[in-house]
Amino acid sequence: MEEQQEGILQIRNLGKQYGSFKALWDLNVELGYGVYGLLGANGAGKTTFLNLLTDNIERTEGQILYRGKEIKGLGKEYRMKVGYTPQVRGMYEDFTALEFLHYIGALKGVKGKECKRQTLEFLELVNLGQVAHKKIGTYSGGMKQRVLIACAMLGNPEILILDEPTVGLDPEERIHLHNYITEISRQRVVILATHVVDDIEGISKKVMLLNKGKLVSFDSPQNMIRHLEGHVGEARGTYEEMMELKKQYLNGKLLQTAEGFRLRVVGERLPDCFTPVTGGISLEDAYLYYLEK
Repeated sequence: MEEQQEGILQIRNLGKQYGSFKALWDLNVELGYGVYGLLGANGAGKTTFLNLLTDNIERTEGQILYRGKEIKGLGKEYRMKVGYTPQVRGMYEDFTALEFLHYIGALKGVKGKECKRQTLEFLELVNLGQVAHKKIGTYSGGMKQRVLIACAMLGNPEILILDEPTVGLDPEERIHLHNYITEISRQRVVILATHVVDDIEGISKKVMLLNKGKLVSFDSPQNMIRHLEGHVGEARGTYEEMMELKKQYLNGKLLQTAEGFRLRVVGERLPDCFTPVTGGISLEDAYLYYLEK
């Protein structure tokens, strides 16, 4: 039976201030095994949060506990438990995937036969075993992203942080990557930061939604969507009518269907000209709703 782990990471009253600017406010979450989506617009505090989790910057206030122990006291012991895939790729494209993982493994302190074993294991896990001897420069964007995920898993970290892992990937590559993330999350805490709501709707255990440095929602995608009943509405008409209506509702989403044009809005109270949607509510709707609130 798969082991169930809760409370591996406990974040209590976490805050970060730069001068008079407060980038993160009083954040409280508890994370176990599984995928946790991290959503928020630019400037919401996502990067600050990830830098605090990786112990890359000093926090202003609060605690980060790993299995009940403050990470400041654990130092290198904690950092060895964390794997990180950055948004910006930095790779030696003349290296083969095998060579690159050996190099990263050495930097991480994974040596000798164990480094070789893990390299082969993780390249197989991300379905690159057959092309491990080819140069990274010949890989597609999705393959390069999978190399970085394999690198992040070297040393068997229990916490895996993925920053915008699907940027530049085509739909097929994104589907494959989602499958790999789901697989590796069975025995890891995976935090997936993204701007693309679709990336996390089907695979996240819970979603952390940040807005202006504050955690405005921490719930499962299913619950977030369920709470939106009666808060999503649509109006129908011609293109000209919908564009005129959109001037009043700037965050409305214009949709074209076989029946014509629709304008979709979310809000605490729907205007009279919008009919409540009874089905097809998405996590994107929830994202917009909580940001509006």
